[in-house]
Amino acid sequence: MSYQSELKLLSETFKKCRVPVYTVRRGESLDKLLDENFKLFFVGGENLITEAFFDKIAHNTIYRLVSSFGLCYVFLKLPEFQDEKVLSIGPYFLEFPQPKTLLEISEKYNIPPQRYKLLETFFGNIPCIAENSHLFVLLDSFAEHIWGKSTFALLDINESFLVKNQLIQPDIQGGAEDILINMKLMEERYAAENEMMCAVSQGQLYKAANLLSSFESMPFEKRLDDPLRNLKNYGIIMNTLLRKAAEQGGVHPMHLNEISSSYAKRIEQMPTVAAAQKLMSEMYHSYCLLVQKQKTDKFSSLVRKAVLMIDADISSDLSLHKLAAKQNINASYLSTIFKKETGQTVTEYINTKRIQLASQLLATTSLQIQTVALHCGIMDVQYFSKIFKKHTGSTPKDYREKAKNKGLS
Repeated sequence: MSYQSELKLLSETFKKCRVPVYTVRRGESLDKLLDENFKLFFVGGENLITEAFFDKIAHNTIYRLVSSFGLCYVFLKLPEFQDEKVLSIGPYFLEFPQPKTLLEISEKYNIPPQRYKLLETFFGNIPCIAENSHLFVLLDSFAEHIWGKSTFALLDINESFLVKNQLIQPDIQGGAEDILINMKLMEERYAAENEMMCAVSQGQLYKAANLLSSFESMPFEKRLDDPLRNLKNYGIIMNTLLRKAAEQGGVHPMHLNEISSSYAKRIEQMPTVAAAQKLMSEMYHSYCLLVQKQKTDKFSSLVRKAVLMIDADISSDLSLHKLAAKQNINASYLSTIFKKETGQTVTEYINTKRIQLASQLLATTSLQIQTVALHCGIMDVQYFSKIFKKHTGSTPKDYREKAKNKGLS
């Protein structure tokens, strides 16, 4: 059976979320199963897959293991006719270990107090993946592909299923090894942040799922004992990074200030850790959409300034002549280059923006239609109704009624 392309997709998706994936043959060296950080911290590491394990593991079964450290792994035997291959996924956490657990681990393995912070950082770098994550849906789909639908089992096992391998005592000298571990953790964090900033700067919403899964599993420095406060602090950092990324994507600071200030307030008002994670996702989507909507770096300086003047105050007098006069250029010239670069005349662009605002106000407020028209820069309510119907197919009154009924349904 051919499954290499599906296996590649599965492996790359897990790895995007920082979960290691390996394929191991019987008799093959198991060194690659040990994360470099793990080998640095615990000389030897956890040898989970052994010759005896190959004898015990069956086809058509997904094995799920939680080790004594709380580290989670998934194993399954691949359908090979000549070689025996096991797919190993992990380690990851279902939930981050509590400080009490880490203290017990440090005591068990005689890790001195001066290295506890390094232990905390190391375990914090292992990704946390929820049981209902899309990753495991993908894993189930892969199992169905290689074994057939509804023909495989899920089996939770513990370490007694495996041949017990005690961890070798760590090198407590630290020094250069500490530096190497911290350098790698820092590099991983900066690489993830740079990838997210690059995606936002290009308005790449399609990358949201993988990047956000990676960030939800990514640890950050726990400067306080309060997990919610730590998340709020990191939310502030993320808001700043996303704002700068959107600016690099061509969004003017005028637009960025509004969205950034709004999220700054919402971050401080977050009531729970779950709400914090949801807000992080919303921030990413909002900044991407802003880049897609407001990106102006493709326009010339003259058109960019005209667009910004229109967006800055849609309720003001925005005639072509006044927009041209503010830049000391000929109105006919501005009209020509504006149409060429935006695909719309100045009037068409202004009316589109005004109808967008009118639609929002009609659907979300109880303002009188005349007041809505004034907010959109149109003094004559009959003219407002005329162009609103031309753009939307409905009168302002009908549009509001439809929006109201939709909200009630």
